[in-house]
Amino acid sequence: HGDIPESNNMGIFFVSLSGEVIPEGLVVSSAYPNPFNPSTSFEFGLSSSDHINVVVYNINGRIVETLVDGVMQAGYHQVTWDASEQSSGIYFVKLVTSIGTSTQKVVLIK
Repeated sequence: HGDIPESNNMGIFFVSLSGEVIPEGLVVSSAYPNPFNPSTSFEFGLSSSDHINVVVYNINGRIVETLVDGVMQAGYHQVTWDASEQSSGIYFVKLVTSIGTSTQKVVLIK
């Protein structure tokens, strides 16, 4: 018998870059906590380096804060929004990459 690589027999494969698990495509978790006071966080995963833009909009569609605007490496990242300077209400957090967009509603309760 030759050297045969072991398999998990589940058909699930991950790409690893220096020990870190890299997702296939764009993966975005739900913001937690939600409702929140004063901050909320979410994670996202990138399959390759990409320019990322994360912007918070109020209910009227006005930008209230830009959380990320730059290139990020492949892998998982966490974004936290400290909304202590904002008033209670509904906000939308929009993440834009070259491979996809994700928007989620968050509720700030003071």
